[in-house]
Amino acid sequence: MDMRGRMPLTYSYTQISQYLRCPRQYRYRYLDGWREKDTRAAMIFGRCFEKALFSYFCREDSTATLFKEWDESRESILEYRKNDSWDRMYHQGIRLLERFAQDDRVQIRHPKQDLQIEFKRSFSSGCEFVSYIDAIGEVDGSHCIIDWKTTTSRYPEEPEGLLSLDPQLTCYSWMTGISDVALVVFVRKQTPEIQYLRTSISEEKRREFGEVACHVIQEIEGGNFQPHSGIRFPQNGCVSCSHLGLCLGNQQFVDSKLIRRPGASDLDWVDQLVD
Repeated sequence: MDMRGRMPLTYSYTQISQYLRCPRQYRYRYLDGWREKDTRAAMIFGRCFEKALFSYFCREDSTATLFKEWDESRESILEYRKNDSWDRMYHQGIRLLERFAQDDRVQIRHPKQDLQIEFKRSFSSGCEFVSYIDAIGEVDGSHCIIDWKTTTSRYPEEPEGLLSLDPQLTCYSWMTGISDVALVVFVRKQTPEIQYLRTSISEEKRREFGEVACHVIQEIEGGNFQPHSGIRFPQNGCVSCSHLGLCLGNQQFVDSKLIRRPGASDLDWVDQLVD
C-alpha cells in the first residue's frame, strides 16, 4: 500500500537527512507532529542574523534589523551555550555585520529575487521536493549558490575538496543545476571572523544525491520507520536527540523538550502502512 490518493507530501533536505539519521525520529517529527521547542539561543540568533543580512543587501540598516529581531527574544527563557548571553551574542553579531561590510566580497545584485529563493522538484508519486536557498550571487566575483552559517567554531578547510562532500550544498546544487557553491561562515568569537569557502559540485554527486532522495522518499511512503539506536558509546546520537523521551516512554522528558503540532492526528492512516 502506498500513499497515492491520500495527500501529496512535500520533502526537503532537512527531512531527508533526518530520515537517514533515524527513521523513527523522522516519524516522530514529521508525521506524529512532535517538534523541538524553540529554546536554543544559537538557532534563534541565526535566524535573526539572516534577516539582518537581508536588510544589508537591500541597503537598509542591518544593525537595526538585528536588534529588532533579536530583542524579541531578550526576555525569553533560552538555552545559552557556555559564556553566551543575549548581550554578548548581539554585540558579536554587530561586529560580524561590520566585518562583512568591510570585506565586501559578496554581491547580491537583485536581493528581492535572489535571497531566500524557493526551488521545487516533482516526483512521479505526486510529492514535491522543496529547497529554500539562502542566496544566489557572487563571491569574489564568481557566480554561485551561497549558504550562510553562524557558529562559534571555524569550519574545517582541509583536506582540499572537503566542502564538495557537504550534503546540503550538494542538495542545493542538485535542485538548481548550479555547480559552484559557497559557504559563508560567520564565526562568533571575541575577534569576529568570516570564512568564505567555495567548491564545485560534480554532476555525479548531484546524480547520487537525487538517487538517495528517491530511495528515502520510497522508504517513507512505504511506511518504513525503524529506529536507528545511537546508544553505543562513544557514539551518543540518542543522548542528544530531543525525541529520546518518546522512545523511553518518559513523559517528563517529552514535556521538557517537545511540543506537538495540532493536526498530527490526521496522519493516523500512516499506521496502516506498517500493520
